[in-house]
Amino acid sequence: MSRVIEQDIIYKVCDRTLWQEAEKAGQFTGAEIDLADGFIHFSTKDQLASTLEKHFSGRKDLMLIAVDGKALLGKIVYEAARGGTLFPHLYEALSMEQVLWSKPLSMDENAAHILPDLTA
Repeated sequence: MSRVIEQDIIYKVCDRTLWQEAEKAGQFTGAEIDLADGFIHFSTKDQLASTLEKHFSGRKDLMLIAVDGKALLGKIVYEAARGGTLFPHLYEALSMEQVLWSKPLSMDENAAHILPDLTA
């Protein structure tokens, strides 16, 4: 099941090196899991913490990328994942023109990721 939902901002987590390569190329074609699944996985603000815990636990050198969801309206598909929750997916490369910002993710003393300020 899929449907269109408008989100002002959606988020991508990926390895710093992969993101730096994407910035140089002018587009992000996806991480290994994205390429295998045929779409780029994103999360909404409310999904970020669980995404980090489930898929990136203990991993260092990660970037958090904020993407203009309104600019991708009509291209983002929300599809059921984890327990039926709808997650945003993009079935094409992400242009750097839709990226609002990217920030490194730090970790606390328990190796849990610390989300940066999501407003800037």
